[in-house]
Amino acid sequence: MAANFALKELKTKTAAVLYDVGNDYSKGLAEFFKSTLEKGKGNALGYTMVYGVLRLINFAYGDIFMIGAFIGRYLISYFSLPMHAVFLIAMISTALVGYGIEKIAYKPLRGAPKISLLITAVGVSLFLECFLSLNALFTPNYIAFKRPFEIISYDFSLFTITNIQLIIFVITFSSLFLLYILIYKTKHGKAMRAVSYDRELSSLMGINIDWIISFTFIVGGAFAGLGGVLYGIAYPQINVFMGIMPGIKSFIAAVLGGIGIIHGAVIGGLLIGISEVFVSAFLSSTFRDGLIFIILFIVLLLKPGGIFGKWIEKV
Repeated sequence: MAANFALKELKTKTAAVLYDVGNDYSKGLAEFFKSTLEKGKGNALGYTMVYGVLRLINFAYGDIFMIGAFIGRYLISYFSLPMHAVFLIAMISTALVGYGIEKIAYKPLRGAPKISLLITAVGVSLFLECFLSLNALFTPNYIAFKRPFEIISYDFSLFTITNIQLIIFVITFSSLFLLYILIYKTKHGKAMRAVSYDRELSSLMGINIDWIISFTFIVGGAFAGLGGVLYGIAYPQINVFMGIMPGIKSFIAAVLGGIGIIHGAVIGGLLIGISEVFVSAFLSSTFRDGLIFIILFIVLLLKPGGIFGKWIEKV
């Protein structure tokens, strides 16, 4: 009798643990997909595309991601626009921001040492955060992001998923598919890959280097805006410093997969997302952010070029 009771109790606790893990896992997947999008802001894809073309780590992407979230918030709160219009306007706006940053901050320094570009990228990021935190603009306070629809949960026994997470999944996969088509099936994509391989030779072949670099920032900025709106819907509280941690995670995801490699950024983001979920479920959520730096440290020790990258030793 006691044995049967103990067995029943064990089954009950096991089911509860599986439910919690599954529920956390679905949430973690949602966070991963949002990170993958940023990243153009603040996404691993944005870091990867810009680095592949310009050999520049654009730390301002996290702030473009933040701008996208604020634009989405104002469009929903004050104009009550439909979601497709919100996504479109946010993407166009952040694409223009990315284009402006490239023209104003980065283009004059293309012939300068790489360290100058890196310092400029950090400076642009700090400027956007401090300038937009003025009380006359976004303010430094947390601001509520009004959700345009009610949350609906779907219970699948072992895990629960919401309509917001489903929307993120669909938009993410659609965006990744469109990005793949752009890079590998269009003339602009072929030009981007050519510039990434050899900028000087691409120029001799008639490719407009200036436009391709600007186009890369435009695409990355658009993805950042899309990711910012999705983040605001999923976590309805935003502020001007919200892009810092997603930006760091996106950079680590890009390095982990092999910076400059599109599918490497996606796989890197997936590994980080899954790792965070399991740490939160089995250890503690307080260790979640620290884990990604441990993963980065191990990968850089064992494979400095990333999972899909190649390490070229110079002597």
